[in-house]
Amino acid sequence: MKQSLSLRMSQHLALTPQLQQSIRLLQISTLELSQEVEQMLDENPFLERSAEESMAEEFGLPEADTRVSLGDRVTEAATEARDNSNEASAETTATVATDEAVQDVAESWEGDGSADVAPDDSEWGNDASSRKTSDSDAPDAIDLARGLGSFTEFLHRQALSLRLSEVDRAALRYLIESLNDDGYLEDSLESLAQSLAGTDDLEQLEELVHRFTVALSLLQSLEPVGVGARGLAECLRLQIKAQLQEDPDHRIWQTALKICAQPLELLAKRDVKRLLVLCGEDDVSIKAAITLIARLEPKPARPFANAEQHVIIPDVLVTNTRPNGEPRFKVQLNPDVMPRLRVHDIYANALRGGKSEAHQGLQQRLQEARWFIKNIQQRFDTILRVSTAIVERQKSFFVHGELAMRPLVLREIADELGLHESTISRVTTAKYMTTPMGTFELKYFFGSGLGTDSGSAASSTAVRALIRQLVAAESPTKPLSDNQLSEMLKEQGIDCARRTVAKYREALKIAPANLRKTL
Repeated sequence: MKQSLSLRMSQHLALTPQLQQSIRLLQISTLELSQEVEQMLDENPFLERSAEESMAEEFGLPEADTRVSLGDRVTEAATEARDNSNEASAETTATVATDEAVQDVAESWEGDGSADVAPDDSEWGNDASSRKTSDSDAPDAIDLARGLGSFTEFLHRQALSLRLSEVDRAALRYLIESLNDDGYLEDSLESLAQSLAGTDDLEQLEELVHRFTVALSLLQSLEPVGVGARGLAECLRLQIKAQLQEDPDHRIWQTALKICAQPLELLAKRDVKRLLVLCGEDDVSIKAAITLIARLEPKPARPFANAEQHVIIPDVLVTNTRPNGEPRFKVQLNPDVMPRLRVHDIYANALRGGKSEAHQGLQQRLQEARWFIKNIQQRFDTILRVSTAIVERQKSFFVHGELAMRPLVLREIADELGLHESTISRVTTAKYMTTPMGTFELKYFFGSGLGTDSGSAASSTAVRALIRQLVAAESPTKPLSDNQLSEMLKEQGIDCARRTVAKYREALKIAPANLRKTL
């Protein structure tokens, strides 16, 4: 085989470290961004948080080339917002909004997004200040949840009131710590005993199982009723037995106890005919017992769930600047999610003029700090551009609600902003927008279209809202089937097949017609 040299030319795409970081920061959520910032602050000595809290009346991103594509809409919105800011205080509120708090956010947010910030080593994000609303003393869901304490603490406090031996108290404490978030004991008593004693000493293993059996009966006597159950059926039985202790002669609760002794699939399907045979009760008692069982709590630890885990911090705030006239919506970034970072001036000045190898390594870390600040700034700039385009396209939704949602795909926003569809997908994932209608993920505003008799398209989001509306208005004794819902949509000019209706109904977590029927 003869060796030879050849010269070829080819094209390939290479992602620089700066571009890779920019893509990664763009697609992560707000919580992940906060973790990324903390890690960068620990690793890079040239990066620091800004020590000053600016109280400027305006906040915005630099006038980069990327904002030019928004055209006159951005200019008009900025002008409108600047006029409004002269009449009101510019200290802003970034409320972590549940749907009930959206209106408070709309009334207290006053930033206008018109100030310029130079994209250099200076601090970035400092001009976004926040303040609490005047009604900050009012209790919210998080405060109420904290007032209950944790679920295990609540059980431990009850256990202290019991007169137990040290061994039984330790066994009860171990079972309490073994409960899952719903209040169930998922592991068997034998597996818990083996985890402590192993499998060699059978005598000690039997002793531990006995202690855990006693402790389990004590645990299931505590509040809330149903705690310590090994499954849903046992949880329901514990609650029914508690009702029977108050009224032993209550026939319906006795029937309910018989139903819970049967396979739960029959209860879930409301198979009254088979339950009649298995329980030996009449039709009226079975139906009444099923109604009572439906009122029981399937998750005893639900009231103690950490409310903070369900709080969504919005990245974008949308408010109506003309509530009494023609709606005009203002799109603003949430200042509370924007890290205030800058390059350490003293360290940066100390490196000027250095040419040694050590200085070259530090120069690289300095450049990384500058890239990081620039990429974060570009991340929020892109989120603002995409959010502004979404609000412009879905203006009817912000005025009339879900039924007015328009069909929208990623390609439309990408073509308008001159970005790639993958970029729009990254921006709209795990990013949230607080609006007068509630708090939504940016992906919520995108949906396919269904054909109509008029030749236009109806958004799938609007169709789902219409299905929910039709189900809410149905007769409890004669619920609408998927086929009936499909026919009703066709009467309104929307061509939606039965299978599509079933898919949308399941997405809305609406039970089938046979399970919605009132017995």
